[in-house]
Amino acid sequence: MSDKSKLILAVPPGHAKAAQSAGLPLAHMAYRIGGGPHLFRANMPVAVRGGLMVIDDTGFDGQGEPAPFCHEVLRECAARGFSGVIGRFEGRSGPLLGRIAAGLGELLHRRGMPLYVTEAWGAASETARVLIPTALSGGSLRQRLQEAAERYGPQRTALWVERVAEDFFLPSPTGQGTPLSRAELQTRLEELAPSVFFSAELCAHYFTHMSKETGAHFILFDDAGSIRKKLQIARSLGITDAVLPYVQVDDLLPELLEHERLFENRL
Repeated sequence: MSDKSKLILAVPPGHAKAAQSAGLPLAHMAYRIGGGPHLFRANMPVAVRGGLMVIDDTGFDGQGEPAPFCHEVLRECAARGFSGVIGRFEGRSGPLLGRIAAGLGELLHRRGMPLYVTEAWGAASETARVLIPTALSGGSLRQRLQEAAERYGPQRTALWVERVAEDFFLPSPTGQGTPLSRAELQTRLEELAPSVFFSAELCAHYFTHMSKETGAHFILFDDAGSIRKKLQIARSLGITDAVLPYVQVDDLLPELLEHERLFENRL
């Protein structure tokens, strides 16, 4: 990939070898913040080197000081040859996560290494790149990304590409759907043979159907085409970085990457 298209695959432990064939940088989802705080690592082969480190905050109690933890992260990056860090901080475990994001952002920036953080912590660091999830149940993806780019700047805005497959009952006052597995979605497409439409606002495919037992359903889903469109919308706004969870898109990668190569060959 050229620097015009910065795609990263987020891979859980055990999937790195399979994901390598895609030829994209890998972000290893093998780390979390534990008590102390300290950096905890899942089992990962010693031979795994390069790419980025992904840290989540599952179970973190929000206690401690940020500086020792930030330096633990730097030492692990040096030992593994990591070129950046993704902080998947989903919890609300107090202000310490913000201080960690600020500290890591400064330390990594000095070394020319990127830090990506979830949107909740986008204001914690002036240099961190802010991950905007692409899954929507309402509104406009273009508007969502445009607002983020205006707030953080396009170079500090990145996508976290979520492959949508959800079943919404209609009406849906909460906007929350029931996730569908690939097999469940495929079964419905085969059994119902519905007319499938594309929502330019949500940037996803959808169809509706009626069930005698449960009433009206609205099925929203992504495929390679809709994910390509999300990347195109981002690029049109100057946003080039995108992280794709490997286990969500592994079956779509050949088509996605072929399109990326054709796109870059035209530049």
